[in-house]
Amino acid sequence: MSQVALVRGTDRSANVTAALAAVADNLDLSSKERIVVKPNFVSTNRPLSATHVDATRAVIAFLLEHGARHITLAEGPASGTFAAGLDAYGYRPLIERFGLSLVDLNQDETLPVEGFDSQLRPRTLRVSRTVLESDMRVSVGPPKTHDGVIVTLSLKNYAVGSVVGKRMIHEGNQALNLNIYRLARATHPHLAVIDGFVGMEGDGPTRGTAVDWGIALASTDALALDCLTARLMGFDPHGVGYLHYALLGGLGQGEPEEIEILGSVTPEEVTRPYKPHSTIASQRIWQVENVSRYL
Repeated sequence: MSQVALVRGTDRSANVTAALAAVADNLDLSSKERIVVKPNFVSTNRPLSATHVDATRAVIAFLLEHGARHITLAEGPASGTFAAGLDAYGYRPLIERFGLSLVDLNQDETLPVEGFDSQLRPRTLRVSRTVLESDMRVSVGPPKTHDGVIVTLSLKNYAVGSVVGKRMIHEGNQALNLNIYRLARATHPHLAVIDGFVGMEGDGPTRGTAVDWGIALASTDALALDCLTARLMGFDPHGVGYLHYALLGGLGQGEPEEIEILGSVTPEEVTRPYKPHSTIASQRIWQVENVSRYL
């Protein structure tokens, strides 16, 4: 079974720290020389869409307290620049305090990962070398509905954010979900944190509305974390194409009976169905015939 921490409280940082503490026994940072922490700056001018600096600060402080020696902060926004996001969301003091290295994933050297075009023909995607060659990938971001793949959580945060030339993966629902899965095979987080203190519902990932939720989740099984979070939001993971493929591909656990929940609350206490994106009906059309040949 995979362990996922689930906590609820009135302080964002305390929630994240408590969730990480609950899964600390699953972490061994002693040999990790290249740790990459990736927040979500999908847009650099919409604070609700981005990872709050307090959540990232809690994650980095926890890692350093548990043996991390050097941490790289990396992101590749879909709109705006990494530098603009750091300024807009108050990350500069955090960088100075912890002596973080910085990598703009949109400008990084790349390595190839095979994906698909709109006709599901092979296409080479260019993915950040820093991400692919890291010893430990850490994702921290909010739970949000999405305009293409229903929900965006930790697997997608890394998979899409690590691509240089993001438009190449957006080739219709079938290719998009397969591309996220293919990318997740190479970029899945080793530690994933969902900061659900405030989430986003409706027309996410940038134009939705706030959900005051007051929770945080953490796990060393990013797929288990995403599947649990999706269910808490009211979505069946098997109805989300890339999560379904990740389960078929064995990227982690995902069924309720495969997940041990640690923390201060039960799923039933914090389940809060999110209003989906207005295009949810078309987003649900992602199935591919004989999909095993693409996995």
